[in-house]
Amino acid sequence: MAAIAEREIIASQDRGALAKMVMTLLDHWKLSTEDQAALLGLASSNRAALANYRSGKPIGTSRDQYERVGHLLGIHKNLRLLFPQNRELAYSWMTTRNKAFDHLTPVEVVKEWGFAGLLMVRGYLDRARGV
Repeated sequence: MAAIAEREIIASQDRGALAKMVMTLLDHWKLSTEDQAALLGLASSNRAALANYRSGKPIGTSRDQYERVGHLLGIHKNLRLLFPQNRELAYSWMTTRNKAFDHLTPVEVVKEWGFAGLLMVRGYLDRARGV
């Protein structure tokens, strides 16, 4: 029983670290609160959840949130690999209009298409890297 409780504590700490990590990333991307919430699949009015994540409270246990965070971190990894010498470009790419997305920004694609938009952006970058 103690081992199970210990694993739950560790999992909660991991989810807290993950929450802080993704919020730092969203800050680097200089996204509005509304855009941050949209990328995480939250209601645009849910500022409390964003504040909680920023302070290290664990990210939710839903599969949707885990997958969204995973894709956001994957997008970040792709951008850092595609633009290793240009951190500014890597951080501004999500808010830059792109012909591949009908001149929408990647953030706008995710806001318009939801989870499918997140997959579109991640897939585009995966292909750009030849993955």
